Amino acid sequence: MVDPMKKPPQPRRSRLELWISLALLAAIIAVYAQVRSFAFINYDDPDYVTANTHVLSGLNPQSLAWAFTSTQDANWFPLTRLSHLADVQLFGLDAGAHHLTNVAIHGLSALLLFVLLKRITRASWPSAFAAFVFAVHPLHVESVAWVSERKDVLSGLFWMLTLWAYLRYSDRTTFARYSLVVLLFCCGLMAKPMIVTLPFVMLLIDYWRERPGWKRLILEKIPLFAIAIAAGIATFVIQQRGGSVSTIAQVPLQLRLGNAAASYIIYLAQFLWPAKLAVFYPFVAQSVWMEVSAVLTLLVVTFTVLRRGVPRYLTIGWLWYVGTLFPVIGLIQVGAQSRADRYTYIPLIGISIAIAFGAAELIERRPSLRPAIAACAVAACIAWTAVAMSYASDWQSSIALFEHAAHATRANYIAYNNLGDALRDAGRPTEAIRNFEMAVEIKPAFAEAQDNLGEALLSQGRLDEALPHILEAVRLDPKAPEARVNLGTAMRQRGMLKGSEVQYREAIALDPENAAARRGLGNVLAQQNRFDEALAQYREALRVQPGDPDSHYNLGLLAAQMGNQGEAIAQFIEVVRLQPSSPDARFNLGNALAQANRFEDAAAAFQAAVRLKPDYVRAHFNLASSLATLGRYADAAREFEAVLQLQPDFAEARKNLELCRQLQAEHHAR
Repeated sequence: MVDPMKKPPQPRRSRLELWISLALLAAIIAVYAQVRSFAFINYDDPDYVTANTHVLSGLNPQSLAWAFTSTQDANWFPLTRLSHLADVQLFGLDAGAHHLTNVAIHGLSALLLFVLLKRITRASWPSAFAAFVFAVHPLHVESVAWVSERKDVLSGLFWMLTLWAYLRYSDRTTFARYSLVVLLFCCGLMAKPMIVTLPFVMLLIDYWRERPGWKRLILEKIPLFAIAIAAGIATFVIQQRGGSVSTIAQVPLQLRLGNAAASYIIYLAQFLWPAKLAVFYPFVAQSVWMEVSAVLTLLVVTFTVLRRGVPRYLTIGWLWYVGTLFPVIGLIQVGAQSRADRYTYIPLIGISIAIAFGAAELIERRPSLRPAIAACAVAACIAWTAVAMSYASDWQSSIALFEHAAHATRANYIAYNNLGDALRDAGRPTEAIRNFEMAVEIKPAFAEAQDNLGEALLSQGRLDEALPHILEAVRLDPKAPEARVNLGTAMRQRGMLKGSEVQYREAIALDPENAAARRGLGNVLAQQNRFDEALAQYREALRVQPGDPDSHYNLGLLAAQMGNQGEAIAQFIEVVRLQPSSPDARFNLGNALAQANRFEDAAAAFQAAVRLKPDYVRAHFNLASSLATLGRYADAAREFEAVLQLQPDFAEARKNLELCRQLQAEHHAR
């Protein structure tokens, strides 16, 4: 059996470690350099970054206080929130920079893992293999290439730092060194509470290093276990109050037990053969055969590694895997997924340890196998790297990611729903509706998909088709502000202004930071000539969502209606800046300028509108009117002719055309 603790120091150790470290970084760059051009995705990223008003404000006293007190999205991870705040402060919404932060943290964790294993075992190549697998395995792509999984890579970094501090403490047990262990462990819990199992892993490392005095070793970890238990209870309470923890009625215990046992085996299979990976795996009941065989496998392997005489690395590797995966294996169901790749970020280190040091022992016993084992290790690492590079590319956009997930899994209603959402944002409404319909067909009780389908139909003017889906979404989830907003919009289109106002106000009560609800309420109030109230709602929408072109547009329309042309001009100029390709923004800017008797500027705005939209009849007409006011009768006549070509029955344009020709003739006669 390999006893790496008693190996003499290897020659040129530092140079070898340097080359291994550089190789690790090169592999990470090869897989993840592409994320610099990736966008945010529409799954969790809006909640954590792109639509989170606190995060968008950057680092300030208010956002710092929010980071440490918020349980938004049923989570409390202040250090993760601080990292997002820092990214926005430094990079704004440059998605590539946010992605690279994840990559940098992951790279540092991989290097630390190599250093830790090398320090524990003094064996360079097995430590390098385990670290390399951690660095490039396809199952870890989700944690690194998804901005919302900052909590995963950040907690992983604190996992490594805490173990580094613990090794220092175990070499010389001082209060200061123990305090550092506690501090780093608490930081890790504040990044993501999944690392509650770290004190258990410390005991495994004690066993691996053959530290004497088990009673003392257990006693010294009691404060860490106490902190872990407190963090676990707090997390459960927060997630239960936030609605993330499914009740037993939703996912019965028998199904959860079967899924948990099967997931242990499925993760191992995906470790060896990482195919059909996806951002979301729908929860499905496992077959009895799968459940029974999974339970038997777990029991047999666990019983085997606990027997006397089994190499320590096998016991440690297996218990590391089983123990660290336990909090997220699904016995307490959080969310709708059956499993998730991100849950393997730390646990699979245990499997890598077992394989790496098992291979090292086999080589020691049979040196002739060294070339074959080395070739297998290199081939596996190259294959994992290639698969990781390919899978990482699917994270470049929401469309690519969820198209991949829909093809890689069956009946993936989340994938179809989010793909529809991405297609709608990309201006492909017909494809979006088709995907929303797929999501609703798979899971009719999925309120978000019902609402999205209703909203997409509503945006196409198909009110009668949209309304049943929106009403069903409200029935399924009465506390969903988005469904209330869409119901308010549908009622407004039906002329039911009072009912529409009620729905918008209900949405605001559910989510005071909902800009769409504020805009919708402002529209309803404006239709009722309650201009001051509408103005307040539009301004509140801009406070919640600064730089929102729709709110600026609505403010401009309302200001023009109230006769405040200066305000209207300012608002439409801002809309043009935010949406330079919008012909409506140019058109309304032109109207406001014309009302302010700035006809030269108005003509330029109308001209830009017709350039963007050549068949824009009203823009051609208003351009002609502005030119006529400026005395440019020939130019005005050409525009009125363009209007009549587009709309021959436009009587006022024909009348004005004749008048322009008459005025032009009189001008020439003089």
